[in-house]
Amino acid sequence: MIRRLLVRPTGCFAVVVLALLVVLSAVSLVWTPQDPFRADPFQQWAAPSPAHWFGTDAAGRDIASYLLAGTRTTVLVAVGSGIVASVVGILLTAIGSLTTRWVREGTAVLLDILVAFPTLLTAMLLTAVFGGSLGIVVVSVGLSFGVTIARVARGEIRRIARSDYVVAARASGVGPLGVLTRHLVPNAAPLFTVQLSLAMATAVLAEAGLSYLGYGAGSDTASWGNLLADLQTYIGVHPWSATWPGAAIALVVAALSLLGDAVRDATDPRLTTGDRTAAGDGTDPHDRPSTDPATDRRAPDGTTTTPGVTA
Repeated sequence: MIRRLLVRPTGCFAVVVLALLVVLSAVSLVWTPQDPFRADPFQQWAAPSPAHWFGTDAAGRDIASYLLAGTRTTVLVAVGSGIVASVVGILLTAIGSLTTRWVREGTAVLLDILVAFPTLLTAMLLTAVFGGSLGIVVVSVGLSFGVTIARVARGEIRRIARSDYVVAARASGVGPLGVLTRHLVPNAAPLFTVQLSLAMATAVLAEAGLSYLGYGAGSDTASWGNLLADLQTYIGVHPWSATWPGAAIALVVAALSLLGDAVRDATDPRLTTGDRTAAGDGTDPHDRPSTDPATDRRAPDGTTTTPGVTA
């Protein structure tokens, strides 16, 4: 699967960008070029140089060091939101697919109501009530996208639940939890993967947007949204400074969005079979040379003839 993922340009791009993000976040735990929070009034708005790779901001902080430290926040928010969305989505999907009829219908109505609330608005409401923090951002985005995942996957899960192998599993005594973990979730994995990648991308955007508005990570936490909020005031005078956090956010969001599509294409049997057939790797029975001399009739030009049939 990894090979099929990497041969796709979008998959290769997403894997490289996200792997680099994880590596940089790990490096930032032990090393940054300078202290990301150290202000130097004598180095305000310094141009990019070997000492300050991306320059400095109005307080004299090193932008490259702050961006590097902010990768930890980005990874934490993306992974945390994905975990919360997975748990909520699978739980609501199970309730909406494996329970009695009136529970399924009630869950469907509830999902239709909850999905109407935008993710960013839900996060703003929760942060306004409980205070701004990374935990609130993770929980709010995870809950919002968990509802979205359940609503999108409901039809696919119900289709899979009516398939012959699921009916046979139930008849053999497999319980609802076994059916969910052995058949429903694995067969709906491509759909879940796409939705989870979108949830993680939305989490990165939501954290940046909430920090920009003052509802996200606190001032003592390195965040790309905090940096963008600080630099946008001076964008007319120093436009290059806001380019770095904006480009970092856009690059990670694009990589997360493309990763889901690439994983879906790499794991979808209909697409992977077509790829193998087109590549001629011998997985298609019609592409395999026959070992029976009585049935294998190949002309010198490579075409195949059938015994008893003349051109």
